[in-house]
Amino acid sequence: MQERVAEYPRPPRLERSQRRVRIQLGGLLVADTTAAFRVLETFHPPSWYLPPDAFLPGVLRPAAGGSFCEWKGRARYWTLAAGGVVAERAGWSYPDPSPAFADIADHVAVYAGMMQACFVDEERVQPQPGGFYGGWITAELVGPFKGGPGTLGW
Repeated sequence: MQERVAEYPRPPRLERSQRRVRIQLGGLLVADTTAAFRVLETFHPPSWYLPPDAFLPGVLRPAAGGSFCEWKGRARYWTLAAGGVVAERAGWSYPDPSPAFADIADHVAVYAGMMQACFVDEERVQPQPGGFYGGWITAELVGPFKGGPGTLGW
């Protein structure tokens, strides 16, 4: 079944997923869960939020800085490290999200392009274009996707 990201809502919607989500870094499977959430927002491939216990112990390290999302609230950043590879500020979470996103409190999303590989079920995802957004592109998604050149004003 295809999903057209142009038809995703704004403000975004939080959706629980039982699909298997895996993340590899440094030759290791650093996260694995069937208890993730997707955030669906117009013109964005979904961002996937994994519970903190989906990650191997010691993989997540607090990183400096933060940001603010008008929908979810204040984010904190994470560095991921495994197998001798360190991905600085490659993940983010919301310790105290807005009420509509309360279910993802402390869940961690990662930039797929900064990982060795990310998977939804058995499909290796493609990272959302650009360096700002963290969506994961899978075969069932139909663009256009925000993030590439000329799309910031959408």
